[in-house]
Amino acid sequence: MMAAIGAKSAAREAGEPCEVLLLEKNESLGAKVLISGGGRCNLTSGIFDVKELLKNYPRGAKFLMTAMFRFSPEKVMEWFESHGVALKIEKDKRVFPKSNESRDIVAALEKEMRDAGVKVLFNSAVTSVAKVGEKSQIELKDGQKLDADAVILTTGGNAYRHTGSTGDGYAFATGLGHTITPLAPSLSSFLIGEQYESAGVSFDKAKLTLLRENKKLFERVGPFLFTHRGVSGPAVFALSSYAAHEEITPANPLNLIIDFFPDENLTAFGERIAALINKNPKKHLVGFLDILLPRSLCEAIAPLVEAKSGESGDCTATGEIVGNFTKEGRQKLVRILKEFKLTVTGRSAGEEFVTAGGVNLAEVNTNTMESKICPGLYFAGEILDIDAFTGGFNLQASWATGALAGSCAAA
Repeated sequence: MMAAIGAKSAAREAGEPCEVLLLEKNESLGAKVLISGGGRCNLTSGIFDVKELLKNYPRGAKFLMTAMFRFSPEKVMEWFESHGVALKIEKDKRVFPKSNESRDIVAALEKEMRDAGVKVLFNSAVTSVAKVGEKSQIELKDGQKLDADAVILTTGGNAYRHTGSTGDGYAFATGLGHTITPLAPSLSSFLIGEQYESAGVSFDKAKLTLLRENKKLFERVGPFLFTHRGVSGPAVFALSSYAAHEEITPANPLNLIIDFFPDENLTAFGERIAALINKNPKKHLVGFLDILLPRSLCEAIAPLVEAKSGESGDCTATGEIVGNFTKEGRQKLVRILKEFKLTVTGRSAGEEFVTAGGVNLAEVNTNTMESKICPGLYFAGEILDIDAFTGGFNLQASWATGALAGSCAAA
C-alpha cells in the first residue's frame, strides 16, 4: 500500500503519467496490519534518532539507513496524522492510533490510494513473475497476464500465513535470479523443560542471557513473563530474534539465565539480601522470598536453594529459617536469584510474528530498493532479509522501504 502510494506521489511530482496496479490475493487489504499490536497497530516507534532506531534491527540495519532517513518514524507519524489519524506515543515508545483501532491505519492508506488513482485487484493471486525483454510479465491464478515496466514485490515473509503471507515472493524472487537467505521464525516465545506453576508471573525488567554449553550467545534486558509452557514477552522475543538461526530442540537445548535484579551487581545484591535476612531472621525461605518475588515463583525457587544451616544440617528449603543460613547458604540464594537457570527446548510453534531471512540484501540497491540482478524489479518489507524486535520497528521498515521502492520504481 505504501509502495503504491509512493509510486503515485513520485509520478505526480514529476508530472508524468503512471498507472499503478496493486495485486491483492485476499478479499481486502491490510490483513497483517489489522492484527498487529493486538489489533491496535503499533505502527512505528517513538525513537526519532535513526541511528538509535536501527539498533533494534538484528538483521538489515545498515541496509535500511537510506530508507529510514528518508521516511523516519517522525515522518511516518506526520504522514498518518496529515491523513486524519491521530496518534499517541506510549511510555515504552510504541506508537498507536489514539483510537486503538488498527483499521484506522488501513483506512487512511486505502483512502490515499483511492484519491491517487491506484487500482486494486482483489482475489488476485500471482502464480509467476517473469522478465520478457525490458518488461515484466505477471501471471495470475485465473490465467490473466499483465505486463509492467516495474514490479515491486511486497509479499511479506511466511509468518501469520492465514493473512496471506505464505512465502510466495521467495519463489518469485528466486525465479528472477535472486537468492534467499536461510529462513526462520523470529519473535517467538520459548518452551522450557522445567515445569513451574508460575504462568502469568511477569517482570518489568530482568536480564536474560542465552547460552549453549556455558558459552554466552545473546543477552537482553527488558520485560518478560512466564507462560504455561515457557517464557514470553519483549525481552524473550528479542532473544529469539537474535537466535533465529540457532537450532533449539529437546536433544539440543539452550540454557536461559535470568537475573531478576539486573540493576544491582552481585556484591550490592548480596549486601541487600544480608540486610533483609538480619531484619527478618525468623522467616521461612518461601516467606522471605515473597519480599522479593511473586509468591508462585518463590515456591519454585525455594527447593533449588537447599540451603544448609549451621546446626540443623541439610533441611528442606521450604522449611528453612533464613536466620540460620550459613554464609554459603546466603551466597547460594543470591546466586540463584541473579542466575536463575532454565532449559530452552524449543520455540512456541505458530506464534512467530516475523520471518528472519529473505532476499539477500547484497543483491538489492540500498538507495532505491531495486534489484541489482533484474532491472525493473523492486523489493520492500519483510520479503527482504530484514527483521526487528517488537515495538513498531518491523512496520516502520515496511513503510520506509515501501515508500522508497515506490518512488524509485515510478521514476
